Amino acid sequence: MGQHSPRSAAAAAAAAAAAAPGPGPGPGPGPGPGPGPGPGGARKPAKTSRPETNWRRAAIIGSGPNGLTAAAILAKAGWQVDVYEQNSTPGGAARSQATLGPGTIVDLGAAGHPFGVASPIFRELELEQHGLEWLHSDFPLAHPLDTRPAAILHRDLDATAAELGRDAKAWQRIHRPVTSNIDAQLENLLGPMLRWPKHPLRLAAFAPSALPSASALTKFAFDGAPARALFMGSAAHAIAPLDQVFTGAFGTLFGSLGQVGGWPVPRGGTQAIVDALVSVIKSAGGLIHTGAEVRDLRALPEVDATLLNLTPRQVLKLQGPQIEGLRARTRGRLGRWRYGVGVFKVDFLLREPVPWADARVGQATTVHVVGSAGELQRAEALAAAGLMPEKPFVMVGQQQVADPSRASGPAAEYHVIWTYAHVPHGYVEQRPGEVAERIEQQVERFAPGFRDLIVFRNETSPAQLEAENPNLIGGDVAGGAMTGMQALLRPGFTLDPYRLSGAGARGSGRLYLASSAAPPGAGVHGMPGAWAARAVLRDFTSIQ
Repeated sequence: MGQHSPRSAAAAAAAAAAAAPGPGPGPGPGPGPGPGPGPGGARKPAKTSRPETNWRRAAIIGSGPNGLTAAAILAKAGWQVDVYEQNSTPGGAARSQATLGPGTIVDLGAAGHPFGVASPIFRELELEQHGLEWLHSDFPLAHPLDTRPAAILHRDLDATAAELGRDAKAWQRIHRPVTSNIDAQLENLLGPMLRWPKHPLRLAAFAPSALPSASALTKFAFDGAPARALFMGSAAHAIAPLDQVFTGAFGTLFGSLGQVGGWPVPRGGTQAIVDALVSVIKSAGGLIHTGAEVRDLRALPEVDATLLNLTPRQVLKLQGPQIEGLRARTRGRLGRWRYGVGVFKVDFLLREPVPWADARVGQATTVHVVGSAGELQRAEALAAAGLMPEKPFVMVGQQQVADPSRASGPAAEYHVIWTYAHVPHGYVEQRPGEVAERIEQQVERFAPGFRDLIVFRNETSPAQLEAENPNLIGGDVAGGAMTGMQALLRPGFTLDPYRLSGAGARGSGRLYLASSAAPPGAGVHGMPGAWAARAVLRDFTSIQ
């Protein structure tokens, strides 16, 4: 991780693996296994006085939101739960730290949370009772445009449409089937795709905007630049070329979530989601072991089930008879897993708020900075093709607009700005500071004078993201490419996406996949972990 004044040269990203990195942005999975601290590849937990209330025991490897969600469900069900985290604090890519100096709170990964506030399992776990508080800005999202007012997403469908002129009715027609039935649609979408939907008619109403590519849907449905840019910006959360089928679903769903529940931020940073999940786990008797890297499952205590908050590459790197005994079909499915576009993260400490040309943009916690829909499509296509865009898609987080705690005490006079750009997988800069300068140019384009306000910047390259969190391979924060059928059938074509191995001898027990490489995929919503935990409970209920 590089730290710089705005006029100094940035550190070489190619040396990132040897630096002291920070974890990556986005809805990323928990940490992967690294070289173990002891000969067995894992640091065994200290003896505890935890009461033996249940003869079932589970180990969770990785403490990202999915691993913690799985642990919370099992602990509340009476299981003995141990979570193993290689870093010194839990949370994976959902942590927050003072990386811009004392008094600052910087989200190391995901920043805005349309899925978090709407997550069925977060509601079920009552995270607000464990300290989580959602904060909203005036606008969930803004998309600045050249020579015209910005496109603004409101927390109301009709209010958004009212500013889109002749595209108002088309905007309502596309989004209303989701906004009017958001909970039913989430029940359909936040789970395995190869199952009968709980609300089939609702899903059918979503299909016309979900199946096409975002670019085709945008060109067909909208005439004006604001509607096209606003929709394509939401679709860019697919982190995939926007001419691919199914990317229309991302544009519709992200926009709909924002127009119902907003894109809020947690008070005190995304870390607050992690802290709330940890509180649930500990209150139910679960244990979190930090600084505990796992390479060999035989180093773990004897358990009935092991849940892996890892991507397929990390799963296959594990050692132990349960891994060696994976079926050839399962091993092949994991081995074919593809990783996608990376991100390059740059955080800024400013003397004043960003001086957006359209002042309304300053009241949005999330800003999509790229320009027109056409520019966005070109930038995403270049990144996917392995070419660094001259004008990349930049996500800007202004969490401090809603949450003043992001800069307090010695930093109270400053402003924390979170950004990342979509870059080619594993991108290595051609010269130090290359990507940071392109991010600055994009922001300056819509906020003249931005560069003059920079006190300090902190860069994190794809290599640094992966060095800190081995699941973020090549800077891929989605845990695997969200392209083609892999966007739907994670981790491949199977009716049983969470179970990696069946019944066998005790030891590390049955294996389950509990990461964003399983359905429904990326996002800080905890649902892959929830589905994996439910699979565990079903399996062991049936054999009692």
